[in-house]
Amino acid sequence: MPSATIKPGVSPSVKNIGLIAKPRSDQGATLVPELITWLEARGLTVFLDEGAAGYADRSPALSRDQVAAQSQLLVVLGGDGTLLSAARASLGHDLPLFAVNLGGLGFLTAIKIEELYPQLERALHGDFRVARRRMLHVELWRGDRQIASHEALNDVVLTKAEIARMIDLEVHVDNHFVCVYKADGLIVSTPTGSTAYSLSAGGPIMFPSVAATAITPICPHTLTNRPVIVPDESEIQVIVLYNSPTYMTIDGQVGEILESNDKIVCRRSEHCISLVRPPDMMFFDVLREKLKWGER
Repeated sequence: MPSATIKPGVSPSVKNIGLIAKPRSDQGATLVPELITWLEARGLTVFLDEGAAGYADRSPALSRDQVAAQSQLLVVLGGDGTLLSAARASLGHDLPLFAVNLGGLGFLTAIKIEELYPQLERALHGDFRVARRRMLHVELWRGDRQIASHEALNDVVLTKAEIARMIDLEVHVDNHFVCVYKADGLIVSTPTGSTAYSLSAGGPIMFPSVAATAITPICPHTLTNRPVIVPDESEIQVIVLYNSPTYMTIDGQVGEILESNDKIVCRRSEHCISLVRPPDMMFFDVLREKLKWGER
């Protein structure tokens, strides 16, 4: 399956709605109670995470995993960070995520607040597109033991854990040696994550349906080190060399302290998430708006 596909919305059989909200948001405090009232007026059952329950002063507040497990449609109010958290919570449930941007840049949360109710009304009637985004499977190996495994929607990032010290990272693709990066860090990114940290580090923008993975060094020591794009069917191995304190972060939210000779293995995940997209919004529309590209 490619990393992203577009397909028509499902039939309007949604009865249970999950609501995940970014905490400490003035917009969320106003929007969440209104949205709950709007949904319940349509006979829908609403499940709330802690952030949403706090805004509405309701109980019980559920974990995001519990909200996803009981929902047929997941409404996410926040920025891309909130969506990344919701994506991991939704793994294995195959439900569409309706992501609304509460300020900020928001490449993934492309639905604006002023579009919320018209677009949600359409979605509840099955009139929406779903963008399927492939995730990245990440394993941490220490010797012959697997220490941890994660699923990333955007990226896995290896960075230095000390001030003013570079780290040495040996990279292999499909057991072929690539190079040793001497850098502040390294990003292994999905097409979805190509507009996140990887873009800031000089990585390429990849169309979501491209079946590829980007390897982007962060401030490399030599000018010969450049971002590399490999097929997403490839296995990428990164070995932490010497005694360079290194930190691994998954989607900027889950982290692990690494040791010398630890190996990080990245491959295409079995999991995808489904992002609800307005029928008339295309990928380049989002790029023009978010990156302030010139209009004709």
